[in-house]
Amino acid sequence: MADPKGFLTTPRETPKSRPVDLRLMDWREVYEDFATTKLQKQAGRCMDCGIPFCHQGCPLGNLIPEWNTLTWQEDWRDAAERLHATNNFPEFTGTLCPAPCETACVLGINDDPVTIKRVEISIIDRAFEEGWVTPQVPVTKTGKKVAVVGSGPSGLAVAQQLTRAGHSVVVFERADKIGGLLRYGIPEFKMEKSRLDRRLDQMRAEGTEFRTSVNVGVDVTAEELRSAYDAVVLAGGATAWRDLPITGRELDGIHQAMEFLPPANRVAAGELDVSPFDAAGLDVVVIGGGDTGADCVGTSHRQGAKSVTQLEIMPRPPESRSDAHPWPTYPMIYRISSAHEEGGERLYSVNTQEFLGDENGRVRALSLVEVRNEGGKFVPVPGTERELPAQLVLLAMGFVGPQREGLLESLGVELDPRGNVARDKDFRTSLDNVFVAGDMGRGQSLIVWAIAEGRSAASAVDAYLTGRDVLPAPIRPTDRPIS
Repeated sequence: MADPKGFLTTPRETPKSRPVDLRLMDWREVYEDFATTKLQKQAGRCMDCGIPFCHQGCPLGNLIPEWNTLTWQEDWRDAAERLHATNNFPEFTGTLCPAPCETACVLGINDDPVTIKRVEISIIDRAFEEGWVTPQVPVTKTGKKVAVVGSGPSGLAVAQQLTRAGHSVVVFERADKIGGLLRYGIPEFKMEKSRLDRRLDQMRAEGTEFRTSVNVGVDVTAEELRSAYDAVVLAGGATAWRDLPITGRELDGIHQAMEFLPPANRVAAGELDVSPFDAAGLDVVVIGGGDTGADCVGTSHRQGAKSVTQLEIMPRPPESRSDAHPWPTYPMIYRISSAHEEGGERLYSVNTQEFLGDENGRVRALSLVEVRNEGGKFVPVPGTERELPAQLVLLAMGFVGPQREGLLESLGVELDPRGNVARDKDFRTSLDNVFVAGDMGRGQSLIVWAIAEGRSAASAVDAYLTGRDVLPAPIRPTDRPIS
């Protein structure tokens, strides 16, 4: 145990955000530095429970009490080692994961939980600064070749694990840079891409090969891939977005979130001067109340939007846990992201009935109505119809599964009833040497699940290639995310 009285004497504290008016002038991460002495005290709040439910909350099974204690003891190098024992990319989860570990913290039953995420990101940042994160080059090579399709967190986890096992791994990415949604979907203010780039440098030094601007299934056929590699891992994510096919959908100015966010990220990276979907001076409406919607909100603020409104068809969640989400489950509660701190309005229990256009064929407003849930259906409330001005509408309503056109259709892999790539307990698809990991097989989920699945799938692929038994996986393919 770290500090035997830490949970009694030290209140929870997190880093302060940079002032809104300053951070809206750049794309840097929003949080200020957190003093080491404060961080150690926060790590000292960990009770090192006999049954650490934070392990249950984390799909990776991170050794949280161990690295909390090591942080408290100022044993930073060992803390980084324990952090990496279960997680290839703690810098990704430390910035982007919604921290189901914290909502499962035993201290959270009757007090504020331990600031696990802050300890995690501080450990890995220090490890990189001190030069402790070095390439783990395999001692021997197996002679087996593996193709990984997709370079998001799941694909990168698969690739790193298999490279370190001695296999020759090539990662294919259809974008012009590696990272998937980490690169062009996640805004810079949530995770600066320097975090991604330094990890990719490590992977290259270990021997992983990256090939960009290759659309597998088009530029390289499925048969060419299967014949050239001993195993193929599908890690392309759930990229088929949910649309809103109502009257006026064809109007100019209505875009999917993943049409809007990538060029904004390119502007932040200096690859574009101006985004083709710039929100400057416009009334922006974001349809969808999740994290992607919040990313659109924060991006619109930085582009200089006149106003930003985020819509959600569900009622506003409660401020604290309800009986429907008891500890240690991940609760549905009202959360305020850094993007929401920066301004705008959030409307709950509303539904968009129609997009309204001007004489030039561009969207000018939305026709809204309040709704209530009756028997599992959202029913309009009479007399609540109104117009909401909008010259830019962003659809952030989630994803319905992997893209079927191209690779999946040409491979001919079976799909499950939800439209994801079907797989067995060892992540193998209906094709003998083709495996699937992450959202492409699981459905839209959390980054921590993507990394966990990548690690487990890599173990299964290694067993297939070498004839060894599959190591015990930290998760099962049929498990569902905490949500």
